[in-house]
Parts: sequence; structure tokens; C-alpha cells
Amino acid sequence: MEARESLNEYFRDSIRRNWNLPAFTDLGATTMTYKDVARKIAKLHILYKEIGIVPGDKVALCGKNSSQWCVAFLATVTYGAVIVPILADFKPDNIQHLINHSDAKLAIIDEAVWEALNPDGMTRISGALCTRDFSLIHSNDEKLTHTRAHLNELFGQAYPDRFTPEDVNYYKEDNDELCLISYTSGSTGFSKGVMLPYRSLWSNVRYCMDYLPSDPGDGVVCMLPLAHMYGLTIDMLRPFVSGNHIHVLTRTPSPRILVEAFAQVRPRYIVAVPLIIEKIIRTRVFPLLEKPLMKLMLMVPFVDDRLLARILDRLKETFGGNLQEIIIGGAALNKDVERFLRRCNFPYTVGYGMTECGPLIAYAPCTNNRMASCGRIVDRIEAKVSSPNPASVPGILYVKGTNVMLGYYKNPEATAEAIDDDGWLCTGDICNLDEEGFLYVRGRDKNMILGPSGQNIYPEEIEDKLNNLPYVSESLIVDSGAGRLVALIFPDLEAAQSQGFTDSDIEKIMDENIRTLNESLPGYSQVQSYRIQQEEFEKTPKRSIKRYLYK
Repeated sequence: MEARESLNEYFRDSIRRNWNLPAFTDLGATTMTYKDVARKIAKLHILYKEIGIVPGDKVALCGKNSSQWCVAFLATVTYGAVIVPILADFKPDNIQHLINHSDAKLAIIDEAVWEALNPDGMTRISGALCTRDFSLIHSNDEKLTHTRAHLNELFGQAYPDRFTPEDVNYYKEDNDELCLISYTSGSTGFSKGVMLPYRSLWSNVRYCMDYLPSDPGDGVVCMLPLAHMYGLTIDMLRPFVSGNHIHVLTRTPSPRILVEAFAQVRPRYIVAVPLIIEKIIRTRVFPLLEKPLMKLMLMVPFVDDRLLARILDRLKETFGGNLQEIIIGGAALNKDVERFLRRCNFPYTVGYGMTECGPLIAYAPCTNNRMASCGRIVDRIEAKVSSPNPASVPGILYVKGTNVMLGYYKNPEATAEAIDDDGWLCTGDICNLDEEGFLYVRGRDKNMILGPSGQNIYPEEIEDKLNNLPYVSESLIVDSGAGRLVALIFPDLEAAQSQGFTDSDIEKIMDENIRTLNESLPGYSQVQSYRIQQEEFEKTPKRSIKRYLYK
């Protein structure tokens, strides 16, 4: 495919080139071709123009993953308007606040989400369209009401003969022009609007085209939240530009649902967060490895190689049987799971990024990755670590380059705090960067706990060990004061109850787990006590724990 210097040119070329190929399918439902997508985009462009939306105006998009969500996104960006994706999982008052804060002129939104909002509190929008079929839910503007009622007629007038690939021509953007505002809850509990220019999305897509090549018609399972930059860029924009057939998972991605989807679609690339991969490995592979005969066979030379090859084949089949690479991001992969994947030569890799970079910062293919590393710094990005010796002494990671945001919307103070005068963005992550350019994330700067004698304690490293112990589903290490560490533990209740364990039995297991954990830790970072959580920890869109709720 010919490289382009424009995001909208990539979209245009893909639609023209793949006109009759399938573009989007809501898994188990109807399919849209690239031609169908182009027609829907053209109709939304007519609507935008008729109601007075101009390039630079904001359009809020709030709904669960669906093919129509993707169409609304593409239509807005290719028109030159600024897309404002909002997670449908946010609380209704937060969604309403973000629609207002973003200065949106129009909302495209799920009906169920809209019903929980107060239209009288959103008078600046012309109205709201439904994500399901772009029908009119609410109107504050007679022009919108009239245009939506006559949209098919207006489309016929604009294209009186027929709509052809030559009619697909999109807004010519400037690289630094604002393209998207991404609101993220982050770890402070307050959503900031990350302003991403066209160059950021273009650079991310271009990198994917260079290093994750695929063929028109290849199947993709789109399962991560599309309102989050990781899912949007790698799971939707990349395959759309490649002419892939994107199967949008409209349900919560449980291991069973995912395995069924992989078997149906047979994807070459799978994009996931660690939690999904770890659940599949723990439930489908680890129980087999705990059997005495399996343990013995894995210790016998030659036999263990053959056994691992069989496990690898079974794992690949679990992921559809056509797997080239699984790309894991959003959080660190559990070390025990990673060691096992490396031992059986499973084609996985761990990347690293953040919303403020749209999202890519580091990646390496599965053929060239390192244990516990999240790859090398991507093209068009520079990186530095604030350390006298970044390879051995961790420090805060700073990045600059094409991927980096313009700043936070209507928040110059937060922008100045994040980006210095020379354009370096503070990631807030404690990292090492070795001599060969591989990046290792140790933890969040704001999560670091100061030990009793000034030692730096990274709670993520302790949690990684604790999560490997019996009947621990997930955990959080918090500072109760004076360097005393407390473990908050959410047990694997389903597994424990299947064994007939009582609450008292679970407490005894956790007592032993804490003793085992502390044997592997230096004195200053040992856990003093623990508390059992009865409910799963609240998560961000990328499935990391909202730490600020538990401090």
C-alpha cells in the first residue's frame, strides 16, 4: 500500500480500493461493505453541512462498541469536525458534563444513555442522533429536524446518477489541526480532555501499516472499548485502513465469548489487555500443568519440548488457529504468565503507550521482544529517562514527537504541568531504558511508596507476586502510613467456592499467601496486613484498577 502523509487520505484510499469488500460486522449481525460505509459517511456529511457544523466544531460520540459507532467516528473526522468519544460506561452526570465541557454542537449517542440525561441541561447542542441508525432522538434546532427527515432526498440530490468511488473525497487536514478530544478518567478521578491532532492519529496508523501489515479481507475481532485510544487506533483504524473485515464484539468480552469469536473470525492479529489473556491462560492451560504427570513430563528432556509444542498448538487453536501475533497493552503482563508464554514460544508481545500519544510509545514484534519489556520506542518519537544511568537506575520517562498531544482541553495549567517548554511530555511512569533501546516500565511515579528509610517501593511489583498465589484474583498494595503496607485482596471466589471453601478457609489461605509473599520481599517492602475485598475492584476502560478510590 502506498504511504500517505494524511490520515483522511488513508481513509479515502481504503474505501476506494476495497469498495465491495466487507468492512464492519456486529458479530452475529449484518455486515457493511466499504461502499456501505462510504454512503453513510456521505449522508452524515450532508447533515453536518445543512445544520451549520463546520470544520473544527465538536461532535460528541457516546455508545457501546458497534459498526455504527465506527461510521460516526469516520464521518466526523473525514468532515474536519472534532470527534469527542465518550465512554458509555461513565456515569450519566459525567457524560452530560463532558458533552457540555467539550462545546459539542451535536451528540451521537445510545438511546439508553440518552434516557438517563437531562436534555434541558445541554442547550448548546443542536440535538442528538441515535448510534443505532442515526435517527433523531432529540432536537433543539428546526434545521436538524428538517434535515434528518429529508436526508435520503438530500443524498439523492447530491448524487443524482449514482454514488461511486470517485465521489469519495474528504477534508484536507493540517497536521497540527485538532482531530479528537479523548476524555480519560485517568488515576486522579477527574477527566481531562486530551487534545490529539491529526498528526498523532496519522503517525500511529502509519506505524501500524509499517510494522503490522495485513491483507484486505483479513478478519479482525474488535473487542476493546472504541472510546479508548488503544482500542480505537489498533483495533479499528489500523484494520480499516488495511481493508480488513472488522468484527465488532458488542457484548462484554468473557473468555467463552472471545474463544467463540476467534474460532469464527480466525484473526491474524489479536489486540488485548493482560486481564483477558491471563484469564484464558489460567482457566484453559494452567490447571493442566498442575497435574502430577504433566509436571513430571515437563522435567524430562525431549518430552518437554514435544509437550510444549502440543500446548502451543492448543493455545493457537484457542485463539482461532490463524494467529500471527497477540499484542498486549494497557497494563503489565503477569510475570508467571509471560514466562510460560515464552517457554512455549507463543507469539505474543507487550506494547506501551498512553492516551496523550494516541497511544503508541513503545512496541517490538513477537520475534524481537524481551522478557518484561514493552518494546522499543516507536518511529517519530524521542524518549529520555531522568536517571544518571537509565539502564540500571529507574527514572521518569519523558517523550516528544509526532504522536504527542496538543495539550488538555481548556486546561492550560494541566498542560503546562505535563509538557515542558521544549515539548517533552512527562509520562509519569518509572522506567528503565537499556543500551539496546528496550523499555521496561517499573511503575507509576504517583503510585510509588516511600519506605521507612527512604526506599522506593513500587506496589505493582508486589502485586504481581501476590496475584500468582493461590485463589488471589487481583490485589492492590496501599500505604497505611509510616511505610506500613496493606494488601487489599479480591479472592477468586468462584474457584474457592467450587472447592467448598468457607470464608474461614479463604482467610487461612490468604494468611499463608502473605507469609509466602513476604519471604520473597526485602524487609522494607513486606506486607504488614491484608483486607479481603468482597467485590471486584473498580476499573478504568483499559481494565486497570482505579487506585485513587482505595487510598
